[in-house]
Amino acid sequence: MAELLRSLQDSQLVARFQRRCGLFPAPEEGPPENGADPAEDAARALGLRHLSDANGKGGGGPANGLRRVSAPQASVQKYIVKNYFYYYLFRFSAALGQEVFYITFLPFTHWNIDPYLSRRLVIIWVLVMYIGQMAKDILKWPRPFSPPVVKLEKRVIAEYGMPSTHAMAATTISFTLLISTMDRYQYPFVLGLLMAVVFSTLVCLSRVYTGMHTVLDVLGGILVTAVLIVLTYPAWTLIDRLDSASPLFPVCVIVVPFFLCYNYPVSDCYSPTRADTTTILAAGAGVTLGFWINHFFQLVSAPAESLPVIQNIPPLTTDMVVLGLTKFVVGIVLILLVRQLVQNLSLQVLYSWFKVVTRNKEARRRLEIEVPYKFVTYTSVGICATTFVPMLHRFLGLL
Repeated sequence: MAELLRSLQDSQLVARFQRRCGLFPAPEEGPPENGADPAEDAARALGLRHLSDANGKGGGGPANGLRRVSAPQASVQKYIVKNYFYYYLFRFSAALGQEVFYITFLPFTHWNIDPYLSRRLVIIWVLVMYIGQMAKDILKWPRPFSPPVVKLEKRVIAEYGMPSTHAMAATTISFTLLISTMDRYQYPFVLGLLMAVVFSTLVCLSRVYTGMHTVLDVLGGILVTAVLIVLTYPAWTLIDRLDSASPLFPVCVIVVPFFLCYNYPVSDCYSPTRADTTTILAAGAGVTLGFWINHFFQLVSAPAESLPVIQNIPPLTTDMVVLGLTKFVVGIVLILLVRQLVQNLSLQVLYSWFKVVTRNKEARRRLEIEVPYKFVTYTSVGICATTFVPMLHRFLGLL
């Protein structure tokens, strides 16, 4: 068993998977001889046409069609892409576990599909992600070593590896959605299960392809998520009734997550883990508070109980697509405006309070600045998504 675990944690296994999918490290550069470029010669020898940088964007190159760009930092080396199908598939799949996905998919579910589902998704996602993020800074297992692994992402290199929170998020969202819709909508279960497996598998494989996690990191994330779903499932009915809790409920929703963020495990060096954790907890607090506001002030009439099985899911018509996209665009614009406004205001207040030079990006990493501004910003985003956007939709006649 110990030998199996070591093999799954081996960086060579990640490197072999990358090579099989057509991702190679760029040859080391040396002084050109007679005007020749050794990296270009190596690329030609491999039968390749592109030499890409760590952002996946080619730069201007010689007339023979090869393109070369320096990596943004030494730890994210240049690489050669031989199979662009896998490259774009896994880069897209990796984005399904990042903020750009959460800030679009979760609100879309609330506005266009079912608030009941979005409430469950957000709360279970927050719980699982918090445990995963905290486990990283407790276990402190390194990410795959480079070399031999090619690393394609710059921002999260400073984080630890075990468990893969991308794998945890993908597994949580796909299977929570599956479980929550089984007794609510009528559809082929095998089709839903297949979609959940495909979604989570693509995200998990993308973490190995991009060199961010070992196979053991990914399997650990899946296993932890499965255990948490099983343990929390009996409480999911209670989660459905959170919006009808007592008037003291908002205090707990704000105080507990903020306390958890402010007392996050201290890391040896700075990484975006604490900031990401604060973002997740704050968004969850905002969404939960938004549902409570809706119920307490009777702003919307959303059922707290699960509806009976719907015999037939409404057909997807052109009018429905146009309406859904319109609601989505209106909502996202308002969310982005609120996010930017609250972030700027909170930073200005904190900079003034702690006498920090304005626009000092390094100061944002300080605990007393990073946690409050992130928490206030994304709590506001959560409240906006669940309360003010539906009110705007109603005002515009989009409901």
